[in-house]
Amino acid sequence: MGKLANAMHPLKRDGAIAFWGRLKRSIILNSIDLLSRQIAKDTSQDPYYLNFNSFVREVNKLHNHKILEIGSRNVSGSSYKPVFQGYDEYVGFDIYNGENVDVVGDVHQLSEYFAPEHFDVVLAVSVFEHLAMPWKAVMEINKVMKVNGLVFIATHPTWPAHELPWDFWRFSKEAFKVLLNPITGFEIINCVEGLPCSIIPFGNEHSVRGLHKHPANLAVDALAKKCGAFDDRLAWEVRIDEILGTMYPKRLP
Repeated sequence: MGKLANAMHPLKRDGAIAFWGRLKRSIILNSIDLLSRQIAKDTSQDPYYLNFNSFVREVNKLHNHKILEIGSRNVSGSSYKPVFQGYDEYVGFDIYNGENVDVVGDVHQLSEYFAPEHFDVVLAVSVFEHLAMPWKAVMEINKVMKVNGLVFIATHPTWPAHELPWDFWRFSKEAFKVLLNPITGFEIINCVEGLPCSIIPFGNEHSVRGLHKHPANLAVDALAKKCGAFDDRLAWEVRIDEILGTMYPKRLP
């Protein structure tokens, strides 16, 4: 009886083991975070930012141009609009109304809101991972852009899930060769990955051992030019509400 009385209940024992496991993991990860700051480097010259800066310089060479920013709602305290100069029109487009939003709508139906070949420049930063059908968005962007217009898309190859349930995709450099090509009506000028990171798995499978040694990046961006209309063989008339019963979460600033 004494042994039984002193024995920890299995549920309590399992709970304690899980607690200490979480605590140990937290301590190790916080230690890694502190140590990583010692080797962290200045990212101002990271290829990801340099490609964006190149895009801004090219846009600012234009005159009386029209710019469309997709996903323009200010929820992070920063805005891209101030870095551009000399434009005749700057339209902020987002799925919800808010600061820096001029037109509310769904990018999958972009051509329903704007006239054909209306814009000289289109940019979308941290948007494409949240698009259920990014290939359709590219087709819609093509419709509202002028030939030789510039498009800039920035997203993530690696990033924790966010804005759930509307977080659908991760993109490598190679992905943009599928999205932006002569068939879709675009020519890539430059596409780079940047903001390097390391992936630390929690599993003990042999296949994930040493994964932290492999290069990984948090960001990717592509600068491209519209070279013409997309191929007539491309068609995707399915609407987003036919596929999903959810809506992008309305996060407040």
